[in-house]
Amino acid sequence: MLPEKLALKLYICKNFWMDTEKSDEFYGRLKEELHKTSSWPSDYLYKFIVPTDPEKINEITKIFDNTGAVIESKKSRKGKYTSLSITVNMPDPDAVIEKYKEVGTVKGVISL
Repeated sequence: MLPEKLALKLYICKNFWMDTEKSDEFYGRLKEELHKTSSWPSDYLYKFIVPTDPEKINEITKIFDNTGAVIESKKSRKGKYTSLSITVNMPDPDAVIEKYKEVGTVKGVISL
């Protein structure tokens, strides 16, 4: 059996890509899962994959400015993509979801 937080990450990854009609339903379920698996405030790990473009990477990092986030990046072997791991203390599930929505406006980003 998977640990709860890993199962939640897989749930997020599997269900993140959807049309806007389903997004409210998705975020509602995500909020429920976050309430079940964590006590708040809590550190939350975001993982994103973005084309290696300084403008896109900077756009994402600006979303987490002044939050105390720890941002780690790693380029893919061929350098075409960059993974961003962002750990930040979030006050509640609504704040987690709001950041996912903000990052979702950056073209070409994959949320894991």
